[in-house]
Amino acid sequence: MNAADAVTDALRELHTRFAGRRDGRLADYIPQLALADPDTFGLALVSMDGHRYSTGDAEVPFTVQSVSKPFVYALSLSVLGLDEVGRWVGAEPSGEAFNAISLEPGTGRPANAMVNAGAIVTTALVPDTRDAPRFDRILGFLSRFAGRRLDVDEQVYASEAVTGDRNRALAYLIRSAGPLPVDPVAAVETYFRQCSVRVTALDLAAMAATLANGGVNPVTGDAVVPEPVAAHVLAVMATCGMYDASGDWLLRVGLPAKSGVSGGLIAAGPARFGLATYSPLLDPAGTSVRGHLALGALSERFGLHLMHNPALAGSTVTLVTTADDLPSAPTGERERARRERVAVVAAQGALDFTAAERVLYALDEAGVRETVAVVLDLDRVTDIDRAARAMLNRGLARLTSGGRRAAVADPAGRLAERDAAAGAPRNFASRDDAVDWCATGRSG
Repeated sequence: MNAADAVTDALRELHTRFAGRRDGRLADYIPQLALADPDTFGLALVSMDGHRYSTGDAEVPFTVQSVSKPFVYALSLSVLGLDEVGRWVGAEPSGEAFNAISLEPGTGRPANAMVNAGAIVTTALVPDTRDAPRFDRILGFLSRFAGRRLDVDEQVYASEAVTGDRNRALAYLIRSAGPLPVDPVAAVETYFRQCSVRVTALDLAAMAATLANGGVNPVTGDAVVPEPVAAHVLAVMATCGMYDASGDWLLRVGLPAKSGVSGGLIAAGPARFGLATYSPLLDPAGTSVRGHLALGALSERFGLHLMHNPALAGSTVTLVTTADDLPSAPTGERERARRERVAVVAAQGALDFTAAERVLYALDEAGVRETVAVVLDLDRVTDIDRAARAMLNRGLARLTSGGRRAAVADPAGRLAERDAAAGAPRNFASRDDAVDWCATGRSG
């Protein structure tokens, strides 16, 4: 068993906890969306190192709908810059529903790019040329965020086009006030196609992780947008992404997020992870009921709120090796032979959810070698929060339950807490003692 599967375990537990919720309703005002299976429910997480975790229906395709808005906004910002895009669409919370008429008095600018009126404008701002038509640019851009080539659900597009009169009315109203740079019909038709792009929860998690990673897709390494653009998009998501429920969401869940009426929901932890859920039963605000509950519970459980102080990124794991490579390894041939089958992972600094995920993944990487045991060295760790402690205990317990001997060099005894998982590994005061025990069954 893999230690990093402890992250999947957490997602699986939330899936089990909320899968039975039946409240909410399908988005039946778009007929094709009303055909979705109300029991579908998937969860996915992508880390800053490109590690992918999922459970449930995370690979079931559905249309992106309004979750496309932050990414097309990013495209407009990349091409035109913040000041120019700001001439056409604002960045203030509207405090109103997604399809509200939220236009600035005097200028006619939509309140922000997350409501439909603003999204239609940002779609219209994407350049349209013979060599690179507007929608082809958008589809290619969304695909880079997802890390694979996406396509359009033509049936949903047709359904949107038949029932989209309110969006057409919004486009004509914006045009009458001045700030719509293209023909309203062309703008709305492109917007309908944009909303009909097909994704999965795993795709959306990668897209959210790309924004969280400063615009670089952590799975493919593709620098999709510059870091300032990613920061601007996350800021607008934090204040406007959940429409008239944005303030309550930020207060309670504490993550930049965006919902869509097909049941998709993304959240981003800057420099930490991208999260996504899919479940088509919606609350009155147009947000997935199960998705909202799951992300809220995950944030609370692992201390993911944006205003919490996270561990420093990139400096958590300092060593991944086998014990016989260490300076203190005995010189005898038999002793070295025993120790070369013990993997050692050392960590440092303060460990939170993000840091613990890195440590668990490193344990799995070390375990790929022909080793029979693993030692986690926490001597240089300064603090372990509650979420990280539970994850490490769970991950190490998975290793021992899978038949691998595991030990922890933990002088402060931080993992020897009452919430340690059943089957948790033995704790030692030094790395040498832990290695000796793993290699020979005795220490000291």
